[in-house]
Amino acid sequence: MKPYVICLMETSLDGRLHPSRFTDSPQGGRADWGRLYEQVHGTLKADAWLVGRVTMTEMAKGVPHPPANVGAVARPFHVATRAASYAIALDPSGKVHFKGSGVGGDSAIALLGRDVPDSHLAELAADGVSYIVAEGAEIDLAATLEILAREFGIQRLAVEGGARANGAFFAAGLVDEFSVLIAPALDARPGSEAIVDAGPDGLAGKVTLSLLAAETLDHGVVHLRYAVKPA
Repeated sequence: MKPYVICLMETSLDGRLHPSRFTDSPQGGRADWGRLYEQVHGTLKADAWLVGRVTMTEMAKGVPHPPANVGAVARPFHVATRAASYAIALDPSGKVHFKGSGVGGDSAIALLGRDVPDSHLAELAADGVSYIVAEGAEIDLAATLEILAREFGIQRLAVEGGARANGAFFAAGLVDEFSVLIAPALDARPGSEAIVDAGPDGLAGKVTLSLLAAETLDHGVVHLRYAVKPA
């Protein structure tokens, strides 16, 4: 049984990812919209949140520090601790390093590719970070979610970007709900990243969305919720 997966994102009216590039609004600004995002995040009652490598690198703020002596390491997964809440990094290449066992008060879990070296696994284990290593050439997200539910007790998971992490979950048919906060702003720069990127094949014919709710929040923000089903 996999966790219930909610993709939660904040975006401009043109569907872009980075609030630092948004236009201003007389109804509020990036700080206001960020606070609303955190409020909505709290209502999800998720016991874990997941982001991609780039986002987690910015949050974890660690540097490489493998132990001097690398002994036997556990594969395909290592449970460092069981906690009330988790911060999960989708990190196929093993590039995220942590300063301790958690991020923002939540216990950390790294989702890693098969070829990540033992030295990185040993570093994570020494820091008290749990991990799951792919057994195939690619990370099997469906199988990974089952491990997160079974071994860590995760029942509700918030997937919060970046675009490619979101796209991977949508493409795999694993998202149950899409929750989007739309700010009264535009980006409009060519090449700016969207909030979902499923690669050149896109998502046409793979998922369907049905509106669950539409709510006007403070500072000109609209909150839309959609049920997501495989096509």
